[in-house]
Amino acid sequence: MTHNPDRSMLQEFWRNELAEDAEDIDERRMLQLYEQRQTVHQRAQSSSSRTQRRRYLNRDREVGHARLFNDYFSDDPVYPDEIFRRRFRMKKELFLRIVDAVKNHSEYFQWKVDAAGKKGLSPLQKCTAAIRQLAYGAPADHYDEYLRIAETTVIQCLFNFCRCVIEVFGAQYLRRPNAADIQHLLEMHEQRHGFPGMLGSLDCMHWQWKNCPVAWKGQFTRGDHGVPTIVLEAVASSDLWIWHAFFGIAGSRNDINVLNESPLFNDVLQGNAPEVNFTINNTQYTKGYYLTDGIYPEWATFVKSFPCPQDPKRKIFKERQEAARKDVERAFGVLQSRWAMIKGPGRFWYKDNLKDIMYTCIILHNMIIENEGDAVVNWSDDEGDSQSQIFQGSTQEFQAYIRRNYELRDNQLHHQLRADLVEYIWARYNCNQ
Repeated sequence: MTHNPDRSMLQEFWRNELAEDAEDIDERRMLQLYEQRQTVHQRAQSSSSRTQRRRYLNRDREVGHARLFNDYFSDDPVYPDEIFRRRFRMKKELFLRIVDAVKNHSEYFQWKVDAAGKKGLSPLQKCTAAIRQLAYGAPADHYDEYLRIAETTVIQCLFNFCRCVIEVFGAQYLRRPNAADIQHLLEMHEQRHGFPGMLGSLDCMHWQWKNCPVAWKGQFTRGDHGVPTIVLEAVASSDLWIWHAFFGIAGSRNDINVLNESPLFNDVLQGNAPEVNFTINNTQYTKGYYLTDGIYPEWATFVKSFPCPQDPKRKIFKERQEAARKDVERAFGVLQSRWAMIKGPGRFWYKDNLKDIMYTCIILHNMIIENEGDAVVNWSDDEGDSQSQIFQGSTQEFQAYIRRNYELRDNQLHHQLRADLVEYIWARYNCNQ
């Protein structure tokens, strides 16, 4: 059995050992320090290579602007006006009006000079990049070679363009019908379709959401579609103007669920809607109506067709009603054909971005109709938006709200209106047969 030496003996032992091997210890220590230094240097190099800054590409932005200007906007452009309209989906004067409006509204679209004294992207380049994305639905880097704009910048141009268009033109081209608009709609629909009191056609459209988050796919997917979608509810008139647009409801819901969350009848319920008065078969009506398909409820403001009519009068009514109701289907078709981005799957991750894109396409759609068609053009914002007041308790305003809600959902008035329309359509279109 061995005994442990005391502290003095141990110190003397290690002093002698270190004195004998001092040179060997220094050499080993220096070798270890050198190896550690090499290891740290290699790790620093590998880390710097991973965080290396992006390579700068001299895209020569001014050349891209000069090419675009000479092709479309010079006094003697390469491409004539009809090609411009086909590629930009609108006439040149309308496009330049939009460019001037967004340039004056947002600093992002102003032509600036960077710190190196070089001109940045022009308003024409940025707006062209946004319009081409909406029109063709191509990937963002598709326009780099022609416009000399990087992929991320093209996406930023699209988002900023949509926000500016909504802020500048939304009040006019996403407005609810005022008194002059309603009078125009009543006259137009009675003349074209033979339906007095008709305000438009109501229906829903689904837009596929490709990059819907996995956690949300259940609520945004419906069985008949099989993919995540977002619903657009719209009202269109016979000139294809979209008077009401409500977008953002999950695609798993049907048209009735969307209607329950829609602000379509907010003005009617609050008593702020313009008056609508018309007479059918000596019966006076005080509310306009929308043509719908069979899924919608039997409200006083909806006129539906008959599922399987046997009576000749109802057959004529069914034909006329379904023909007139195609206005909203035609509006959806023109909207998707004009703006291919909302025809294909939505590729962005955030629903707010998709909502801005949808509303921008609708605004541009209405602007084109106004510029080229026979839509309402004499618009003024004199009436303004009425401010909603908040009341507490059982006030007279709340009682009036309940009464208007009951009148809106009156099932008996729905059937009476449809019966009067059946007789009116029969007398108008079948009197000579």
